[in-house]
Amino acid sequence: MPNDFIGDLSKTRLLDLISPLLSRKKSGMIQIKGSEVGEIYIEGSNIVHARTQNLTGEEAVLAMMEWNAGRATFDWEAAADEQTVYMPTEQLLMIWTNREAEWGRIRELVPSPNVVFRIPVNGCPDNRNVQANQWKVLALCNGMRSVSDIAEALGWQIFETSQTLCGMIQEGLLEKAAEKRVEQAERARRTVNGNFFPVIENELRKAMGPIAPIVIDDKLAEFGESREAFPEDRLSPFIQAIGEEISDASKRVLFTRLMTEHIARKQK
Repeated sequence: MPNDFIGDLSKTRLLDLISPLLSRKKSGMIQIKGSEVGEIYIEGSNIVHARTQNLTGEEAVLAMMEWNAGRATFDWEAAADEQTVYMPTEQLLMIWTNREAEWGRIRELVPSPNVVFRIPVNGCPDNRNVQANQWKVLALCNGMRSVSDIAEALGWQIFETSQTLCGMIQEGLLEKAAEKRVEQAERARRTVNGNFFPVIENELRKAMGPIAPIVIDDKLAEFGESREAFPEDRLSPFIQAIGEEISDASKRVLFTRLMTEHIARKQK
């Protein structure tokens, strides 16, 4: 499967990667791999199908446009097996352009999906007409749940959740919590020590040769992680993903077994 690297979302917006392909009337599949995985299929100058783990169609496209990490590749031989995007592509991209402008306003009050909000200590304003969607959010804002947690609980997108929170902050219904507990938890997350990557690189060289460090760096980009602070709880899927790059089946099995045993010893 011919996957050409076209960009990294940590450096380039997805919109800027898709637009040249559409303008040149290319056909194929754009795949994004990182902490999340998504696919966008284009035919000529149209987006015809898109999917993420939880979404399809136009909502999947708009969700992926919000991603700011992941490695994007283009497979010009892949074709969509179904159509889930029916909105004209120009209209869909215009919606995202308008949404991106709205993000600038929202981020002044909701700067990150990790921010935690709560009902104001002094209570909400009197005679405030709280809308149905705002009641749903209020029920979850206990000073512990982050924007991401609320979005997941309600089945909403981060944009919709952040937009609602922004309006509620402006109306005095919510305030930022004193402690960002989610961010504290992330800082406390256990990471591997500096000896791990030399070990994995050495074993991968035995299976793949001198391209081993390049493969590791590519996978780190896909996972949106770094060598300096790679979380222990993502080691197993990371090793599995690297193993899939080894074409020789026996070497792949050996590499995966050795690294799995190494991880098990370290975690005892």
